[in-house]
Formats: sequence, C-alpha cells, structure tokens
Amino acid sequence: MITKDFVAGSPCWLDLGAPDVTAAASFYGTVFGWDFERYTGEDAPEGMEYGTLKQDGHAVGAIGKLTEEGARSAWTLYFDTPDADATAQAVEKGGGSVRVPPMDAGDMGRMAQFTDPQGGQFAVWQPGKDRGLEAVDEPGTLCWTELMTTDSAAAKEFYGSLFDWQTSDMDLPGGGGVYSLITPAGLPEDRMQGGLMQLPAEYLALNDGRPYWHPVFAVTDVDATAAKVTGNGGTLQMGPEDAEGVGRLAVCVDPAGADFVLLKPVEPTAGG
Repeated sequence: MITKDFVAGSPCWLDLGAPDVTAAASFYGTVFGWDFERYTGEDAPEGMEYGTLKQDGHAVGAIGKLTEEGARSAWTLYFDTPDADATAQAVEKGGGSVRVPPMDAGDMGRMAQFTDPQGGQFAVWQPGKDRGLEAVDEPGTLCWTELMTTDSAAAKEFYGSLFDWQTSDMDLPGGGGVYSLITPAGLPEDRMQGGLMQLPAEYLALNDGRPYWHPVFAVTDVDATAAKVTGNGGTLQMGPEDAEGVGRLAVCVDPAGADFVLLKPVEPTAGG
C-alpha cells in the first residue's frame, strides 16, 4: 500500500515529463478520466509549463514540459524526505548524481532530482505546505512503484542506505527471476510500496539499456483500460495477463514513449 501517511522514503508524488503537455493531458484524461489543471499566473514559474492531474478534485500527479535535451518522456517518482539537501549529499556519497539540485517550490516544499549509480532516475520531495498526492491506492491512482535495474544487489544497497528501505526477496513463478519487495523503514509488510527486479540491459531497450522506475496505477478493468491506451495512440509492452498472487496487469507505453503499468490487484482471500 502507498497510503497518504507519508514517511521518509515513501512515494509521495509523481510527474510526467512530456514533449507536448496538452497532448499528454488529453491522452491520460481519456485513459483514466483525469482532469488537468494548468499552473497559470503566479503559480507558474517563469518559462515552466506544468499542471496538476486530478481525480474527483484530488491531486494524483502532474505533467510538465520535457525540457532536458536528449531525454525520453517518462514518469518521475518522488520519495518523501525530511531534508532534500542532506539526501542530495547522501546520493553523491553513495555513487549517484544530482540532476536537479535541491530547490524550493515556493512555500509548498523543496525538491531535487537524482540518478542512481546504475542510471535509474528518481526524485525527492521535502514537504512544506504540500504533503504530496491526495489520492492513492484506489482505481485511477498510484498503487505501487517499480524499478527495473541491471544490478538488484547494488540497487538495494544504494536505496537501502539512502532511505533505509527494508527489502524481501520472492521467486517469480516459472523461473522468472527474483523480485525484491520494498517496505519503508520500521513499518509492517502491509505498507509495502513497491519492488525492484534485475533484468539484462537488452530487456531495458525502452530506456536504451539503462534502469528506470515506473508507476503502477490501479484500475477496475485492465482490459478495458488497456484498450483505451491502444485506441488513443499508446502501445502495450506486455499483457493484459494474470500474474499469480498479484492480479491482472498490463505494461503500457503512452504515445510519447513514457511507460506505466495498469493493475487490478488480486482480491484478498477471506481472513487474509
């Protein structure tokens, strides 16, 4: 569960870097029913094109203009931190790099963006007036986070040192490899927030062989939502298909190349 009870190291925000903000907002609005509220006036930093995605009036993410030269369109996951500057120092000490140095977002909070030692990109949010996501763990919202990496042991060491995450390994059915489950420090297993998995670089062609994070969105009907993806210019990397003990899922790519996952979680058994 993601939950809105954010603690250090838990996912608290996500935004999409898109080459065409209007087109991206239209696509995701059709797929998930999200509304897009563009920042204007004093809310919009000079030269910045950015806006919030909302479901029933609650913030579920954001879209901003992709400005980094040579970068692919992608979702960026933000993890809660009590001190963005200290986290930036820890990232560099752990062998990662700072892509965007810590900076204030008015009185809403402080953010920074990083690259882990293997090349996976992520960000942190130090909350001010804005704690982060206003809806999670329900259809049309973030319900899980996932890192596809070339070195799971190194990733666990880096993020474990940075956020003090707890990880536990599980074997995937049919010899599909090992999947590491992530839980914030000191919290029980029902607060698991994501996972990471090692894959050969050739399986990460979407990001030119480099690791990447992607969001998982809960839906009530994976097949119907996947049909909206493909019917509006997106593609499917995998599925829809059933994953034992997980649910029904599909790995999707939007028209600009950003990947995300649809999931209808398996229903808990009685007493489970």
